[in-house]
Amino acid sequence: MKFIQTIFFLLLASITLHAQQIKVLNKLTAEPIFGVAIYNADKSKSVITNFEGEASIDKFNSSEILYFQHLTHITKSLAKSKIIKTNLVYLNSNTQGLDQIIISASKFEQNKKDIPQKIISIKAKDVQFTNPQTSADLLQNSGSIFVQKSQLGGGSPMIRGYSTNRLLLTVDGVRMNNAIFRGGNLQNVISIDPLSVQNTEVILGSGSVIYGSDAIGGVMSFYTQKPQLSYADSLLFKSNVLTRYAIANDEKTGHLDFNLGYKKWAFITSLSYSTFGDLKMGKHGPDAYLRPEFITRFNNEDVIVENNDYRIQKETGYNQINLMQKVRYEASENLSFDLGLHFSATSDIPRYDRLIRYRDNNLRSAEWSYGPQKWFMSNFQATKLSSRSIIYDKIKATVAYQNFQESRMDRSFQSSIRDFREESVDAYSLNLDFEKRLSSKTNFFYGLEYVYNKVMSRATEENIDTNTNEPTVTRYPNGASWKSVAVYTSLKYKPNVKFIFQSGLRFNHVVSKANFQENNRYLNLPFESSLNKSGAFTGTAGISYLPNPIVQWKLNASSAFRAPNIDDIGKVFDSGPGSVVVPNESLKPEYAYGGEIGIKLNFKKVTLDMSSYYTYLDNALVRRDYNLNGETTILYDGELSNVQAIQNASKAWIYGFEIGLKAKISRLLNLISQYSIIGGTEENEGIEVPVRHVSPSFGNTHLVWDNKRLKIDVFANYNGELSFNKLAPSEIEKDYLYALDENGNPYAPSWYTLNLRTQYRVGKTLLSAGLENITNQRYRTYSSGIAAPGRNLILSLNYSF
Repeated sequence: MKFIQTIFFLLLASITLHAQQIKVLNKLTAEPIFGVAIYNADKSKSVITNFEGEASIDKFNSSEILYFQHLTHITKSLAKSKIIKTNLVYLNSNTQGLDQIIISASKFEQNKKDIPQKIISIKAKDVQFTNPQTSADLLQNSGSIFVQKSQLGGGSPMIRGYSTNRLLLTVDGVRMNNAIFRGGNLQNVISIDPLSVQNTEVILGSGSVIYGSDAIGGVMSFYTQKPQLSYADSLLFKSNVLTRYAIANDEKTGHLDFNLGYKKWAFITSLSYSTFGDLKMGKHGPDAYLRPEFITRFNNEDVIVENNDYRIQKETGYNQINLMQKVRYEASENLSFDLGLHFSATSDIPRYDRLIRYRDNNLRSAEWSYGPQKWFMSNFQATKLSSRSIIYDKIKATVAYQNFQESRMDRSFQSSIRDFREESVDAYSLNLDFEKRLSSKTNFFYGLEYVYNKVMSRATEENIDTNTNEPTVTRYPNGASWKSVAVYTSLKYKPNVKFIFQSGLRFNHVVSKANFQENNRYLNLPFESSLNKSGAFTGTAGISYLPNPIVQWKLNASSAFRAPNIDDIGKVFDSGPGSVVVPNESLKPEYAYGGEIGIKLNFKKVTLDMSSYYTYLDNALVRRDYNLNGETTILYDGELSNVQAIQNASKAWIYGFEIGLKAKISRLLNLISQYSIIGGTEENEGIEVPVRHVSPSFGNTHLVWDNKRLKIDVFANYNGELSFNKLAPSEIEKDYLYALDENGNPYAPSWYTLNLRTQYRVGKTLLSAGLENITNQRYRTYSSGIAAPGRNLILSLNYSF
């Protein structure tokens, strides 16, 4: 009998103990919530949920009221006696949520409402739903960023009329722009794996005070997944597997990541691999975009053959691999160390826009591709979030090394000479960032930055008939270097919850060195070396004002700069048919001066967000006609070419208006829409002409239905027309990229797509399906060399455990 009683009491105790373990979930998605603070009325007792949303509440009395508090959810109170009936607690999301926490504005967490600039935040769950193939597509899906593509393995963002080396890319706080980032379209953003990104923040407008050179039009900050600690005696293991297929380009993607978490140590590993076939364009649209023929090699001869399907864009497929390994050590609650290793590599990427050019009624290039694009980054970061030091409360130190490798290979139709040009950049950087709370109303941020880039460049001509190689002129001066040293400060003054003032100052000193002796064997430049020094002083000031719960005003003024890099000073390349760019040592920084005003109206069920901006770019670095020793043409790669060079030869005026709408139609149904209007002109030999990277007006409208398990998004993307008169002169020269108007002139037609996305959750499995461009439109985004996908079915399966 005593034995039975003992067993009974043990079972009862087990049940009671089990009842004390509760789980906190998001009411809408049923996902566990990590970091929920649970406490009693006088806060004498408290616990925090783990990564599974679990916590033990046995320390609380059964008669106590428990409070559940989390940054991204509405605080809730419940009697313990009610909780233990189900052991489940559901919290409602705070719609402001994590979108209110921004890192990129000062490199420390700030409330989004306190920041006078407009910042777009893209979360991992958004990426999971939109299923982008690359990080360029991730940015485009935000609806606020325009993306140009010269080939399938590409994606050059445009923000508020600026692009390429006038925009800054960062990964985990490390500057990705290097000494050979060019003014032409860039595809470095595709090196970032969208499946490893935890959140993305895009500053619309200048970010030069914090980030220095190149941050004229905006800053795109990618933050990859962080290793998760266990905070318990047991090992925390989490894993995620994804597979995806898309029919328009026969995409096949596989992804795996897993996390091992201990009390103080955590590790996360991520691997993604994608293959892409030739992209198929839509059915309804301009015939100018069709691909009627292509070049193949048969019996050692170049032959032009007819394409079996004119809508298949032959020579566009490629593959890519991305690897990431991160380690975190948390020495204490306020002191942590993080190591991140990233590697990305592509196969050869055919440059489609060069493969569709004609000369004398024949296709011009038999071969034109970017060689494997490789990127490696090692990044070590130490962060202390609480200190008694008189000079800082928080400190973050970041040391990083990056290596970039890229190459180009081209051969003209029926030519036996294949040109190879290969580049490599070693990039070293050191950042020290500090935050000091001067008073209850004032925070002071400041920092130091050092960046050093070393450029290696080589070039050869291969005779494919004789298999012999000869050296030729390199794209960049081999051994060139670019160095930047900077100090910067920022002040945040918040006297009350309604008014916030922020300002900042930065001084930058940049030095570029190049030796042209090797290339002078081919170019006969009037100089053998160059030493370019420049100093830049920039600032920003802005206010955020909330007179009442409905209205928020934002006003911001800033200056920004871009210092000449090795691409500006020392590049040699064919900029277009019959033109070649040569070095120019006499360059100065370009400066931008701008202002922005915005208003946000937050009604109970409708939110309107509007902003208008204006930017003046002075001493703009642009490509213009030039001469070498009085000669305006030279022989380059066997072709007599017009001589050009990058010069401080222009000014530009860019302006625009943005509007966003969010309307809650019902508890489960939401309407979301945004639209951007951009305009601008630049000075070209005394005449004002359209700016190259000012995109057409564009926008989207989404109708989203979302419950705990099923999410459906019916949406339209749309793009305005750019007529012949609104095309930049450099775009008119590339008429083979555009449709022809009734007068036979190139122009960019307007277009729209209708689309559907769905996502269904079954336990730990997430099923996603999307049908894009349902009406099968044939279109090209502005300035792009490749037509967009036609009707495209995307299927993905994601399993987490």
